[in-house]
Amino acid sequence: MGVYTFVCRNSGSEWSAKQTSGGPIEASASSTFDLERKLVQVALSRESGVVSSSFCFVTPSSGVLQVIVASGFVGGSGAAPAPASSVNGEAAAVAPKSEEKEEAKDESDEEMGGFFDSMWV
Repeated sequence: MGVYTFVCRNSGSEWSAKQTSGGPIEASASSTFDLERKLVQVALSRESGVVSSSFCFVTPSSGVLQVIVASGFVGGSGAAPAPASSVNGEAAAVAPKSEEKEEAKDESDEEMGGFFDSMWV
């Protein structure tokens, strides 16, 4: 299984991406959609398997893209599921209560700049 993580940045009308670790993969495109398609193809050229990709904006002009390539069969094993009462009852008793809703903070590019700027130095 291969996991490829990219830091993406918008500069004007072009999005560019650099791999955070594991290799010097870089790409650029006019949109995040096209950039994601290119990087999925690059990942598939290195490994074969089932692909999952996800792009998340961090600020309006930066984001993180992750491409996961899972080799082999990904799916059910054919085994019967466990009874709901034995699994869900114990999980509900052990699971901590959900955290209270936290206020979302708006982060500007300057505040997030340290991590993202270091990728383009």
